[in-house]
Amino acid sequence: MKRSRINAIMADADAFLRSRLFYLPPFAYWTPQDWARRGAEASEIVDRRLGWDITDFGQGDFDRIGLFVFTLRNGTPTGAKSYAEKILVVNVDQVTPTHFHWSKMEDIINRGGGDLAVRVNNATADEQLADTDVEVHLDGVVRTVPAGETLLLSPGESIALGPGLYHEFWGVGERVLVGEVSKVNDDAIDNRFLGGVGRFPDIEEDEAPLHLLVNDYERYFQTGA
Repeated sequence: MKRSRINAIMADADAFLRSRLFYLPPFAYWTPQDWARRGAEASEIVDRRLGWDITDFGQGDFDRIGLFVFTLRNGTPTGAKSYAEKILVVNVDQVTPTHFHWSKMEDIINRGGGDLAVRVNNATADEQLADTDVEVHLDGVVRTVPAGETLLLSPGESIALGPGLYHEFWGVGERVLVGEVSKVNDDAIDNRFLGGVGRFPDIEEDEAPLHLLVNDYERYFQTGA
């Protein structure tokens, strides 16, 4: 992805969040120059990869296959903070590809806008799509649905997704504001994408960053500076 495209997505998503009366924390708006002046007091943001995360999953077509994420909080498996929270913006027909997590349990919540379509499958022992029925938990109600079923979550509705449960999702009707509440998140080791899809984009630096992505931090921040 070009950095100019990432900057434009960032600004657009921020405006959408504000239109929904959802506001990001102060560090979201630090510039690269601000980051260069930060010291150890900001190390939790870097270590837990809080902040902007915009990806086309390495497919080169963000509008078709892509996702905007801002990680608001994230702990460690053995620490007192054993949870994570993200806010997502999912556009109409913009697919987050089929994947599961080995460890993470998460709730995906439609916070407003259009419907969120979520397709679910169990995983086989060799990490392919199983043809078995899937047990899903929808706002505390347990349902059993066929393999590959697409569930539509209206604003206010949510689904709980456990480890090993394949899912993909996209917006229907209009752009969707999506919340994620989960156990500790580690995108480096806890994602299994079907078909070898990548998690983070390759970036072409055609202009300076507006704000840093989580995978930019190491270039601008030195712990203990």
